[in-house]
Amino acid sequence: MGLLAGGLTSGFLLAVFMSNAGGAWDNAKKFIETGEFGGKGSEAHKASVVGDTVGDPFKDTSGPSLNILIKLMSMVSVVFAGLIVKFSPKIGAFLHIIAK
Repeated sequence: MGLLAGGLTSGFLLAVFMSNAGGAWDNAKKFIETGEFGGKGSEAHKASVVGDTVGDPFKDTSGPSLNILIKLMSMVSVVFAGLIVKFSPKIGAFLHIIAK
C-alpha cells in the first residue's frame, strides 16, 4: 500500500512539475519572440528555442505517462494483494522465527 501511495504521489507531482516547466519554457520563447531580450535571432532566442524543444515533450508526455503509471501500479497492487493475503501467515511465522 505504501509503494502504491508513494508512487502515485510522486508520479502526480512529477507530472505537474513537468507540465508547468514545459509551459514556462514555451511561454518564454513566445515572450522573447515579441521583441523582449533582443527578439528573434538573439542569443536569448536561441536559448529559448532549446528550452522549448525540451519543454514540448514535457507538456505532451506528462499527462499520458501519469495515466499509465496509475493503471500499472493499480494492477500490480491488485495482483499482489491476493498473494500477500494468502502467504501472510507463513511470512509472519517465518519472521517470528527469525526474530528469536
